[in-house]
Amino acid sequence: MNAERPRRAVRPAPREEAGGLDFLTPIGRENLTGRVYGELRQVLLEGRMQPGQRLKIRDLAQALGVSETPVREAVMQLVRERALRMEEAKAITVAGLTLAQYLELREVRLALEGLAAGAAARRITDATIRTMERAHAELIRAEDAGEATPAVLANWRFHHSLYRAAAMPELLAVIEGIWLRNGPMLNYLYPHARPTYPGRHRHLDILDGLRARDPHATRAALMADMIEGGEGLVRHLAALEKAAATRS
Repeated sequence: MNAERPRRAVRPAPREEAGGLDFLTPIGRENLTGRVYGELRQVLLEGRMQPGQRLKIRDLAQALGVSETPVREAVMQLVRERALRMEEAKAITVAGLTLAQYLELREVRLALEGLAAGAAARRITDATIRTMERAHAELIRAEDAGEATPAVLANWRFHHSLYRAAAMPELLAVIEGIWLRNGPMLNYLYPHARPTYPGRHRHLDILDGLRARDPHATRAALMADMIEGGEGLVRHLAALEKAAATRS
């Protein structure tokens, strides 16, 4: 077991970064609803929006450079997918997960993402492994520098590269549907629950399994990463719910 090096506290994303919409890219006129949906979907997958973050149709339309109609249609699609939530008075917020929901979805993810990891070990290319190595290096760099948003994004790139390498598009679509709801939750990791492991980082075990083209080792490492790395998030969600119950 490797001795853990001292860790710097990871600072939360600046308020303007967490609440702003500057990460959205203006889009053209063709197939507007689909393109707006794709842009919003991507930032949710990447964890660029915070659970509970309030969104306004007008602000989204302005950030994307389109009219409000395609934004409203795309938002309603994401509401139906439970990635966004329509609150009272038609307020729109980024959906979060309760502890029970997170744990239930984790059970589903363990099965589905484990399946994808095993398939990826048989089909992955050396180029994709190098892409994942770079994503992991960026994750560690961002965590050590206290940069929350780049850390969440690098983690997404690592995992998405793995699942895409499985070459199972239907499975990938299901996994991404779950990550629409899981992605924003990863913002709770910093500074409250940075992933820790009893030994080496489980991403390194995943990479070892991929280099050996070993489906069983890759799947086991992925599942261990999800459980061990998420223990702090589970504790944080439990603490949030306990505090909310005390206030009520």
